This record gives sequence, structure tokens and C-alpha cells, in this order.
Amino acid sequence: MQYLCHMQQTKSHIALLTAGLIFGANYWIAKGLMPDWFTPAQILFLRISVSAVLFWLVGLAYPKDPLTKNELLRIALCSLLGVVLNQYLFFEGLRLSHPVQTAILHTTSPIFVMLFASLIIGEKTSWSKIIGIALGSVGAVSIVLQKADVNFSTDTLTGNLFIMGNIVSYSLYLVLIKPVMAKHNALTVIKWAFLFGFLFSTPFTAGTLSKIPWSAMPDTILYSISFVVFGATFLAYLLTIYALKFLPALVVGFYIYLQPLLAGFIGWMFYRDKPTIVNFIAAVLIFTGVYLVNRPAKEPKTYA
Repeated sequence: MQYLCHMQQTKSHIALLTAGLIFGANYWIAKGLMPDWFTPAQILFLRISVSAVLFWLVGLAYPKDPLTKNELLRIALCSLLGVVLNQYLFFEGLRLSHPVQTAILHTTSPIFVMLFASLIIGEKTSWSKIIGIALGSVGAVSIVLQKADVNFSTDTLTGNLFIMGNIVSYSLYLVLIKPVMAKHNALTVIKWAFLFGFLFSTPFTAGTLSKIPWSAMPDTILYSISFVVFGATFLAYLLTIYALKFLPALVVGFYIYLQPLLAGFIGWMFYRDKPTIVNFIAAVLIFTGVYLVNRPAKEPKTYA
């Protein structure tokens, strides 16, 4: 039983690393879609509608896993926070702000997750986790600051506020969805979350589809929107929700720190953005933080 639990946790970390790699690439790819080809509302509709269909189709292969009324209501709330608001605010913020500033602000996510997890579902927080979050934060910020001219001016203030809303909504989503995940199959939860997300978002987004210039769109943009819809939505959400079943919300939220590191790796591999000594030091800090956040708490000593 202990071996099985260990294997599930290992698979969960692999799932989170994969999701982090996808999200890291998403910084590069999603920015190129706006504003010339897509608006945030158009991307939101495509992401949610296509993923909802895919999740329900995959769900046909699994046995029925009935939910109570209260659980459905909780999933509906989580859908509003983690599917609709999270995605819309992210793309609207990314459109108005700068990818570097977006990455910097996202490093606050684990702090919100830790706070909400402690207040709402009573997850325990140790000093090693707090130190791990601090180290990860320093490492992530150092990566995104080393070459960037970061200027939080009034021109990008609105975008940065959207990103902060995106961070808070996603952090709440990770925490609130955790109790339902503990009782049900991950696919059951995510398919209902995206169905509710589709119902919530369609009245405000479906009407924008007629303005998408599909006929004039080059192949590279079609590949990019396919990645955003299938990779950064369907696959990434599935991997994250799977990991959340076996790992604390704080651990899942901490993987946000890997995204600037992975984005830098992608830039090195595909955009010839050479790594520096700062990258290596930051990587050590981030992975040290990962170890501290994931280190199990010591059992209290007992004396006969």
C-alpha cells in the first residue's frame, strides 16, 4: 500500500512537471496570438468549449461516478474561479501587460495557495514549506528580472491587476476543488468543471467567433491556437487535477515557480536565448524550494 501511494505521488510530480513545461511554453505562444489574430474572449471560448467536449468524450470510457448536489455546487463555484475567471483574466492581463511582468506576478501564487489552504481546508504549513516558498520566489524572480526592463507603469497597471485577479482566482480554485478531488475520479471533477465553465462563459464569448479571420490565418498561428486549446488547456488541466488528487494544494501551487525556469529552457532550446549563471543559481534555488515544500513533516517523538 505504501509503495502504491509512493508511485501515485511520483506520477503526480511528473504530471506537474509536464504541466509546468506546457504552461512555460504558453507564455511564448499565447502572446503571439493577440491582438492581431484573437481576442481574450475568443481564446476563452475555444479553450473551454473544445476541452469540455474532449473531457466528456474521454469520460465515456470510465464508470459512472455520481456527485451530490453540494459537490456539484462546489464544482460550479470552482469552475467560475479556475476555468472562466482564471483563463479570461490571464489572457486579458497578458494582452495589456508584458510577459515578464506576468511571470513576476505569478510567483505570488503559492503564497495565496498556502494562505487559502490554511484558512479554508486546514492544510498544515511548516517552516520548511515557508522557506521553500521563499527560495522558489527568489529563484523565479531572478530569472525573469535578469534581462528585462521591468516597468510597472500606469500603461500596464490594468493588465497587472487582471493578472493578480487571475492568480487569486486560480489559487482559490486549487484549494476549493481539493475536497471533491479526494472523493472522486479526477476526470469526473474536471469534466463537470468545464461543462459549468462552458455554460458560464458562452453567453459572453460565443458571439465573438464570427470575427476570427480564419481564412487569412497562417499555419503557424493555427498551430499556436491548437497548442493553447489542446495543450495548455485540455492536457494541462487534466495533469494538474490528477496531481491534486494525491498531493496537497500547496505543493501543486508551488510548481508555478518552475514556469519561468521552464520558459527560459524553452527560450534556450528554440529561440537561442542562452542561459546565464543566474539561470543555474535560480534553478538550484527553485529545486531546493521544491524539495523543502515536498519534504514530509517529521513525526513527533514518543517516549516510553
